[in-house]
Amino acid sequence: MKSTSFIYPISDPHLIEKLCRWADSKFDFFAFTNGNGHNYPEGPFALRFFAGNNQLAEKEVWSNTSTFLRVGIIGYDYKNQLEKLSSENESFFDLPEICFFQPTFTLEFQSETIHSDIELTEEFWEEIENTKVPYSSNTACSVSPQISKEKYLEKVKTIQNHIVEGNTYECNFCQAFSGNFEKWDPIAAYFELKELSPMPFSALFKANEKWLVSASPERYLKRTGSKIIAQPIKGTIKRGKSEKEDMVNRQTLAGSEKEQAENLMITDLMRNDLSKVSKTGSVSVTELFGIYPLPRVFQMISTIVSDLQSEIRFSDIIQASFPMGSMTGAPKIRTMEIIEKLESFKRGWFSGAFGVIEENGDFDFSVVIRSIIADLEVKKLYFGVGSAITYDANPNQEYEECSLKAQAILEVLREK
Repeated sequence: MKSTSFIYPISDPHLIEKLCRWADSKFDFFAFTNGNGHNYPEGPFALRFFAGNNQLAEKEVWSNTSTFLRVGIIGYDYKNQLEKLSSENESFFDLPEICFFQPTFTLEFQSETIHSDIELTEEFWEEIENTKVPYSSNTACSVSPQISKEKYLEKVKTIQNHIVEGNTYECNFCQAFSGNFEKWDPIAAYFELKELSPMPFSALFKANEKWLVSASPERYLKRTGSKIIAQPIKGTIKRGKSEKEDMVNRQTLAGSEKEQAENLMITDLMRNDLSKVSKTGSVSVTELFGIYPLPRVFQMISTIVSDLQSEIRFSDIIQASFPMGSMTGAPKIRTMEIIEKLESFKRGWFSGAFGVIEENGDFDFSVVIRSIIADLEVKKLYFGVGSAITYDANPNQEYEECSLKAQAILEVLREK
């Protein structure tokens, strides 16, 4: 492939949406990632676009000899292929556990320069330029929670009983919101969500009729050469309405022993996961309890880094660490069994991982949270929200935290 750069006025606010709408009409698969300029430890997602028609077989996704880009999702329920676990809860609609494609072409946006991995013609850019952006699009969808607040509080108390009995130390319990629609525009929904909540791992992903509209704040794993990075999030507080209130809330989160205990348990879990594929003694926590501002919340993020053993494959890393510990709890396997019994829905893509595997084997994956998952054929969508339940968690406060995390998505879906 010829590496070529083109100067194009990407400051035009409609260019990327035009590109997405053009790709939707031409390709079975496309993806767009955007780090939204966040100062995130180890960097956010790059501003990139991918499109293609070649869906990959599972063996191609895991291949250690592949030298082509792979873009896609590992669904949460892939856990059942890694451990003796099951997913018996009802799904909103069918989703493939592994869904990756090989792009026909890739664009990377840097300032006003677009880097393409193939030479693109003037006709290509004219076609993009002439693509229509709808004046108004339907992003509204009436959604409802799958469990009532009373039922939620009851289940949190059940988890705390499990903690007393020693079955789990921390459990990430999630609830879902779902809805039906006649017409729904995932591209418009993505750009609206990005405006409301510009996150470091923002992504739009199309797989035929299935879509991911993501405003994720969390990285699952990033590999650069022999270096592997995990960045679990545990600890959330809302942003203040004034600079003074913002500072107070930040200090409250930073000093919370409860939030630190939650974060430390998952950090230790991820240290243990990475130790299975890392050189002895190389696993280190480069930042513990870092507090980072996001549009609506402060998040407590820890960063774990290690050096991979030689000859470690992508599949080995997933086997050792999937799903992300922040979305399960600890100990991981027993806690996932508890989650399966208490949650009311099959998670599907929610709390799985979305990302890109580069030609050289490097990769970067987010955790699929703060995300809408939709199927335009069956005309349904859903999203999940959750929080870490510990022994001293206040059930009502946990419910309010879930409401805070759902806020931006509900604003996108409401009638305008």
